[in-house]
Amino acid sequence: MGEPTLDHVDGRDSAAVEREPGSVSPDGTERRGTTASAAAAAAATSAGSGGRSTGALALARVRRHLRSPGHPRLWIELLLIGVSYWIYSMIRNAVPTQQVRAEHNAADIWHFEQSLGAATEQTVNHWFNSVEWLIVGMNYYYATLHFIMTIGVLVWLFRRHPGRYQAARLALFVTTGIALVGYYFYPLAPPRLLTGGHFIDTVEVHHTWGSMASGNMASVSNQFAAMPSMHIGWSLFCGVTIAVLARRRWAKVLGLAYPLATLVVIVGTANHFYMDALAGAACTGTGFLASRLVYGRWAYAFPRIRTHVVATPAPPARVAAQAR
Repeated sequence: MGEPTLDHVDGRDSAAVEREPGSVSPDGTERRGTTASAAAAAAATSAGSGGRSTGALALARVRRHLRSPGHPRLWIELLLIGVSYWIYSMIRNAVPTQQVRAEHNAADIWHFEQSLGAATEQTVNHWFNSVEWLIVGMNYYYATLHFIMTIGVLVWLFRRHPGRYQAARLALFVTTGIALVGYYFYPLAPPRLLTGGHFIDTVEVHHTWGSMASGNMASVSNQFAAMPSMHIGWSLFCGVTIAVLARRRWAKVLGLAYPLATLVVIVGTANHFYMDALAGAACTGTGFLASRLVYGRWAYAFPRIRTHVVATPAPPARVAAQAR
């Protein structure tokens, strides 16, 4: 209710009355000399400020785009997302394996949470593991929904909210970029790989298909890229998007529930500590803030659809008045 749906590009009714050299003014006199002088002056001005005009024009276009992003192009977005995910996967898995340091960092986090009285991950992990059908479902959730939901929300934004898509996409890219920095500089073993932590690797125990972090697939995935948790980062991005933009109340509720459910899954399967989740949420918040700084307003404050308004010619009476 009251949601902006259309964004109009500023345009004013205008009409230019051009006279060829030798044209006759309203008083019947010919103005060849005046027209030639004006043309020469305009050419000189243009030549003197050509470089500055080009730069100013480019800057004006950037500002106009940031104020009101245009409709995204499908092939550009597919290429951009595909290349970005390839780079993300390459960097994530190219981080040098630092098992000793990763386990040391995990032990530090575990002891820190214990000092706060918040170290309940082991209890949660053992309880869910005791309910086989539930933990198997959580394993599949962890392995698949992470990608399905994120791609689905991006497609929904592209199709239904094109005016907001580019600012939201930037927020997601910044979120992911910050995560890559964390993976490189702070390798962290997940709870299931913490020596002496007595956590259960639920994928190994229940032989679940699909996880890139356990079993046979562990050799092609960086198992120590756990801080921050992008399961939380991406799910929070999706949840906020759905909660803010969905029209039906039940959809908004599901949007808010999605990152909470993801938190339960990543802890229950012993893939992340609570601190990983907190860091993932901080990445998402920073991503939205970066988008706000670049575009001048929050991603979802943009109108849903942007349309161009073409300036209409001025009526003949107005043209005649300007000619006088």
